[in-house]
Amino acid sequence: MSRLEQKLDELGVHVDAQLFELAFTHRSWAYENGRVESNERLEFLGDAVLQIVVTEHIFRSYPFMAEGHMAKLRASVVSSRALAEVARELGLGEHIKLGRGEVSTLGHEKRSILADTTEALIGAIHMSCGSEASERFVLSVFSGRIANSEAEGTYTDFKTSLQELCAMRGWEPPLYKITGSGPDHEREFTAVVIVNGSAVASGTAPSKKTAEQRAATTAHRMLAEPAHA
Repeated sequence: MSRLEQKLDELGVHVDAQLFELAFTHRSWAYENGRVESNERLEFLGDAVLQIVVTEHIFRSYPFMAEGHMAKLRASVVSSRALAEVARELGLGEHIKLGRGEVSTLGHEKRSILADTTEALIGAIHMSCGSEASERFVLSVFSGRIANSEAEGTYTDFKTSLQELCAMRGWEPPLYKITGSGPDHEREFTAVVIVNGSAVASGTAPSKKTAEQRAATTAHRMLAEPAHA
């Protein structure tokens, strides 16, 4: 049993055989085999399903997150890079039917093809099993990525966001106090961010820049909530 089949079995998702095959039919193969239908229409549908499921999950999970940050968080986890990572984790490449040209250039490893196939698979699940099944599948492979991206604050520049928040409230720009520890080859830095005269949050990382970004992420999350408005 392939990794994908194991995942679908765990979720109780049983995709129609024809739709499953269509989801992995790249346009290059379709063209070389009598211009039969490719997975592009399923890809179109899967993209829409992915967007709404991820958007609703972010909306419900982070009630105090501003619209701009929600958009950036969503973009970070539905990017072609993220979709291709999901495809690799599930081993989708081994299922894709490609034309000779794409086979010769290792098309089953290309980010764009893997990302499109992931969306087509979501579309096939949605058409075959309904919205509950497609949501279950999407959340099973994307909710962890959403949580990690939000926790790390890597989806946006929170140092800039925190500075803008301070300016909006009439405060001085945030200050960062950095301390380092450990040997040179395993140096670790801790940043404490000072906002409006008080130490608000801290962050620790192997680099000063990342430590500051983590401190700013936590501080912004705290100060942007209505209780601090």
